[in-house]
Amino acid sequence: MKIGIIGAGNIGGNLTRRLTALGHDVSVANSRGPETLTALAEETGATPVTAGEAARDAEVVVVTVPLKAVPDLPSGLLDGAADGVAVIDTGNYYPRQRDGRIAEIEDDGLTESRWTERHIGHPVVKAFNGTYAQDILDRPLPAGDPGRMALPVAGDDEAAKRKVRELIDALGFDTVDAGGIDDSWRQQPGTPVYGLRDGVEAVRKALAEASPERTPEFRG
Repeated sequence: MKIGIIGAGNIGGNLTRRLTALGHDVSVANSRGPETLTALAEETGATPVTAGEAARDAEVVVVTVPLKAVPDLPSGLLDGAADGVAVIDTGNYYPRQRDGRIAEIEDDGLTESRWTERHIGHPVVKAFNGTYAQDILDRPLPAGDPGRMALPVAGDDEAAKRKVRELIDALGFDTVDAGGIDDSWRQQPGTPVYGLRDGVEAVRKALAEASPERTPEFRG
């Protein structure tokens, strides 16, 4: 597949490494310009591009930037993407550590991914937000292995969610359907599933035990 990755930090960089290794055609962008991605491109064979070019003809686009940077993404970000593009949102709201207070999330009760969706103008699938970046490289296992990790995946577009779950399976992880984007608070920071390294049943249990009340460290 043609895949665009917007954000080349820990998650974006390691997804670039794994997805190119699986044979996908990956374009990768960051906020500092393609010339700063030369080393990653040489390592992986990915194509460095601007953020505005990353989604061109892409069947999957990964948005993996700090939440506070989402409003600064180019307008029409997905205009050139393939029909039926699946957009993966890996983002998390860290009001005290990084993002500042976002009223629509804290006062209006929007989930982090619903807020992102509104800014980019396209449905998203929330995945990888509670995954340790190094695990993307170190912990993939074949389907059926009893030690295989499972990741929660939330989204309203069933076809896009299916495409994302199939991609995660190819990366070496099981998935659990975590519901729609309005349910994605179950996998936000501070919930039992966030950072959980375990299998399908444990992830389902953690999702079920989540509370919509934000813990103090994740309130602005």
